Amino acid sequence: MRILWVKMGGLWPSTAGGRIRSLETLSCLSRRHDVTVVTTHGPGDDPDGLRRRLPYCERIVSIPFTAPRAGTPAFARALAGSWCSGSPVDLWKWQSRDVLEQVRSLVAAGGAEVCVADFLVSVGNIPLLPRVPTVLFQHNVEHMIWRRIADLERRPLRRALLEIEAWKMRQAERRACTAADLVVAVSDDDCQRLHALAPRSRCVAIPTGVDTAYFRPSTAREVPRRLVFTGSMDWFPNEDAILYFVDAILPRIRAEIDDISLTVVGRNPSARLRAAVEPAGVTVTGTVDDVRPYVDEAALYIVPLRAGGGTRLKIFEALSMGKAVVSTRVGAEGLALTAGRDVVIADEPDAFAASVVTLLRDPARRLAIGRAGRQLVQSRYSWERVSSEFEHHCQSVARIRRATSGTSLAALAREQSPS
Repeated sequence: MRILWVKMGGLWPSTAGGRIRSLETLSCLSRRHDVTVVTTHGPGDDPDGLRRRLPYCERIVSIPFTAPRAGTPAFARALAGSWCSGSPVDLWKWQSRDVLEQVRSLVAAGGAEVCVADFLVSVGNIPLLPRVPTVLFQHNVEHMIWRRIADLERRPLRRALLEIEAWKMRQAERRACTAADLVVAVSDDDCQRLHALAPRSRCVAIPTGVDTAYFRPSTAREVPRRLVFTGSMDWFPNEDAILYFVDAILPRIRAEIDDISLTVVGRNPSARLRAAVEPAGVTVTGTVDDVRPYVDEAALYIVPLRAGGGTRLKIFEALSMGKAVVSTRVGAEGLALTAGRDVVIADEPDAFAASVVTLLRDPARRLAIGRAGRQLVQSRYSWERVSSEFEHHCQSVARIRRATSGTSLAALAREQSPS
């Protein structure tokens, strides 16, 4: 099968959960099929490293492109274009003529039996593909993330603007899901939400995987009373989680255990985050080559998320390393975990703090939860198993499209592409 995979925002290095999920899926698929990847790279990305990471891909085309950041003239232009078009700015700013033309050329040359739009932001860069079925790979329910971010905002004007963006994202996501031949969600919860949003869509859930050989329990000695959080710190829900934890939860823990420490591991932490957590004695590493040593030395892994969507790959990685995890319901959302056995769930600051304190004082309980989590991911969530499901659905979509006719996701992309 010839697969064309379109991903905006780069793939390597694998510094974010979405990149890891895509890379592992591509690695497995490319061993059995002819896979062409069209992606972009910006500062800090490594297209040559990507080619080494995916040696079995038929072709990898990486185009220089950086989405405009808030506060820049380019972002102001993207915002204006977004408001004139009705498209959410988070989609509009990721549109690239070069990517669109590259995809069009590959399709015209017969380079695809299935096109995968990796994340919703890829939709605007896929041209009209009347004979090529399109799979929309939804790592998150995007409009729900924006809705949650708006709900957390306390400044009235900014909240109103975020609510508008959430509404526009909801409409764009509904259109994209309806137009796609297949929508792949990363959890049953997300699949149900997307189908409710777009009842005419065909949606399946394929769980997140984990490399259980790479993320495995270590014999390293843990640092007593050390907490750890890992994640891309340039993603708002992660930054909000740490600010919330330091402000509302950490003082409650220190009232019981005064020498508690926290390490925050992840790329591009903002100056705002560093300034806020430094007085609390929190260590912020920034980008690291390998998160495992930081997780190894921690006594407990925390996920205090209040916003976000999809599934948290970071939790599976921590569980695979045999670490006990304390998470909010949003943090563990979409994962087939049993509270109290594989993970500890706590939402309110008092409950979250009490759960952390209790586990730090009970090494046997931490060990039991960590072992249960490791057994779970080993038995159900290997990348090979997850990728086989993705492969099966792509083949099914290609067979159905050969037998029938229908509209493709790219029809939507034509409406959204810059004039």
